[in-house]
Amino acid sequence: MEWRRIRALVVKESIEIRKDPLFMTMAFLVPSILMILFGYGLSLDVENIPLAIVDQDGSDSSRDYLYHFIQSRYFSLKGSYHKEDEALKRLVEGKIRVVIIVPPGFERDLHQGRAAYVQTIVDGIFPYRAQMIKGYLAAINGTINRQRLRDHLARKSGLPLERAETLVNPVRLEVRYLFNQEVKSIHSIAPALIGMVLLMTPPLLTAVAIVREKETGSIFNIYSSTISRLEFVIGKLLPYFVISCFNALVLWLLAIYVFKAPFRGSFSFFYLSAVAYVAGSTGLGLLISTFARSQIAAIMVAMVATMIPSFLYSGMLVPVSCLDRAGQIEARLFPSMYFTAILHGTFLKASRWQTFGPEIAFIVFYALLMLFLGYKLFRKRVKR
Repeated sequence: MEWRRIRALVVKESIEIRKDPLFMTMAFLVPSILMILFGYGLSLDVENIPLAIVDQDGSDSSRDYLYHFIQSRYFSLKGSYHKEDEALKRLVEGKIRVVIIVPPGFERDLHQGRAAYVQTIVDGIFPYRAQMIKGYLAAINGTINRQRLRDHLARKSGLPLERAETLVNPVRLEVRYLFNQEVKSIHSIAPALIGMVLLMTPPLLTAVAIVREKETGSIFNIYSSTISRLEFVIGKLLPYFVISCFNALVLWLLAIYVFKAPFRGSFSFFYLSAVAYVAGSTGLGLLISTFARSQIAAIMVAMVATMIPSFLYSGMLVPVSCLDRAGQIEARLFPSMYFTAILHGTFLKASRWQTFGPEIAFIVFYALLMLFLGYKLFRKRVKR
């Protein structure tokens, strides 16, 4: 193996990248664009839910009851109606997601000591959001009931409000959030997006670059030259590996300064694990290029092979432990799950590198396996 020939191939590849605006865009801009698009478009926070109210009682009690929902940060009032049909029409149009209907006699029932019934209608098209909305409604309604019971007890027995509150609510649940105190989904999603982008773009660049030479016929110059298979593989992959390592740094900066994700761990550990991860995804691109005959085929295979694992089995949207048994087994076959665990650990938990021994071992193993398979299957001769 001669480094002189490898260096010449690296220089040739770099010139081709620099002279092709489309490839330059794919190499340097697409990863950042993907990060920004997904970062702003992918949110699991359920807040500012469009709300409509129908107050058919029109009493002080009904207005006070509805005010608890209106002033909550989880709901955003979009309309107040006198008839139920008007509110349901807005629900069908998709302009609101939940309707609260207070029937006539609400205040009278409360004053007479009877249960007062309130109807809520929730848009169930998105089951996850619908369940969250149901939880918010139940929590606010429960708070209102406790406050009314506390006030009634204090009024009847002459107890101070604090004592009445203790009697009404003897067991108090204190919730403390670790690692993501503001419970913002972007603080968890932004680091995971680094893993998603670094799994998708390096195989795309590498596979397209090699297959493009097959399509244009320029690879025949390689076939007829004295350069060895190992020299060609190293010279071909090295520019895209370096570009992807640079992109890892850019994505890290975007996560911190654009999406304001906290970074509490070791940067050196993060970057070294990212480099190993990029080596594996670059090797995957080499493997794809060994059987793809066209750039379109290479793009399609690269997208399918990387997008599904990065979305469904990485733990970005749903913890892997919450998947069924088959899903958990599949997740363990892809490196995205292990790298996402490292990203969450370094960004949010300040975890030390010793915590991630199995994750690092799998990522390195995956990188070596992809590079080995790609090297063994690549043939420095014309396929018939």
